[in-house]
Order: sequence, then structure tokens, then C-alpha cells
Amino acid sequence: MGDSSGDRRSWTFLTNHARVLVVIARDPDVRLRDVAVACEVTERTVQAIVADLEAAGYLAHAREGRRNRYRLSSGMRFRHPLEGDYEITGLLDLLKADPRGGPVPHVEAGDTGPLSRADT
Repeated sequence: MGDSSGDRRSWTFLTNHARVLVVIARDPDVRLRDVAVACEVTERTVQAIVADLEAAGYLAHAREGRRNRYRLSSGMRFRHPLEGDYEITGLLDLLKADPRGGPVPHVEAGDTGPLSRADT
């Protein structure tokens, strides 16, 4: 009954919601298309996740010129009862820093495909 690599879909410990929040915590001025590239999901998926996070009070945004600046709400707790006593800031603090001690890598959509800075 062992698990061979082809038998099951690959999985990860973090949800896409957590990944989006981590990317935004690293760079509050990030474009949603860059969040999508970093999280390996579509921009539409990121838009839906950001809407979820804003509706739940975890995130807010303010328009600055043509861009959005995101702000994480302090004191927010995990949603599941098992982790509900813990604030999400602990997870974000752990994951927003580069474990190698260098600067946090910043992914630009223009660096990985047909999108360019002119598209912003």
C-alpha cells in the first residue's frame, strides 16, 4: 500500500490563500500578476483570493496612482478551530524572510514570460 509518485496528486502544506498572503506580506506594493507568478496560479485565482482575504478582514488595499498598496490587518487569527488561538503574524513572520539570510526574492511577471513592465 505504498504511495508511488504517480498514484497521487502532489500536495503542499500551505493553501493558495496562505501563499498569496505571504507574497503580499513580502511586498505590499506587489502587482497581482506578480503574485500569480510567484504562487503558480492564474491572476484570476489571485483576484478571488484577495477578495476572500479582504472580505474576511485579513487584508485591505488603497489605491496609489495606478497601483494598489496592500495592508495586512494585525491581530487576525487562523480560521480553523484547531489553530484559532494563534495569530497569522507568526506564520507570516516565519515565511516572509529568506531562510538563507539574503533579500527576499522578488518575482516579476516580465522576468518569466511574455508580460513586461509596460503592461503595468
